[in-house]
Amino acid sequence: MARLSAGDSAPDFTLPDQDGKSVSLGDFKGKKVIVYFYPKDDTPGCTKEACQFNENLQAFQRASVPVLGISADSAASHVKFRAKYGLNFPLLSDTGRKVMEAYGAYGEKMMYGKPVTGVIRSTFLVDESGRIGRAWYGVKADGHAAKVLEEIAAKGS
Repeated sequence: MARLSAGDSAPDFTLPDQDGKSVSLGDFKGKKVIVYFYPKDDTPGCTKEACQFNENLQAFQRASVPVLGISADSAASHVKFRAKYGLNFPLLSDTGRKVMEAYGAYGEKMMYGKPVTGVIRSTFLVDESGRIGRAWYGVKADGHAAKVLEEIAAKGS
């Protein structure tokens, strides 16, 4: 599984959001954007991570950096998840896990000391020219959104 690094071209994608509307990475050309991959809607870690991105959403918006969450869940699952927790950013469905694989966010990982294949909780800061500004792999859900925001502030968005 290839991992992306700063300076790499961000793999382009077009995925449906919770409302079935197509969202492409290219839609954000000329802007920075956060793309984060998470295992499953409405599970403890993923809920904590999504809620913390949402709590910091105004700060991301002030920095002009939109947030996109991506999982293999269906649009219907995303609708419920967003409504339950009042999430105000798009959640995209990568049901075939092709985008996750392109970003190195799907593959073998350790879970409770055993190797398993699944979604690797990962976040990418994509810059204005569509390159990876920063890649985080295997992140801890709690506190991660704040770390991403610190990185954006440090880079002087």
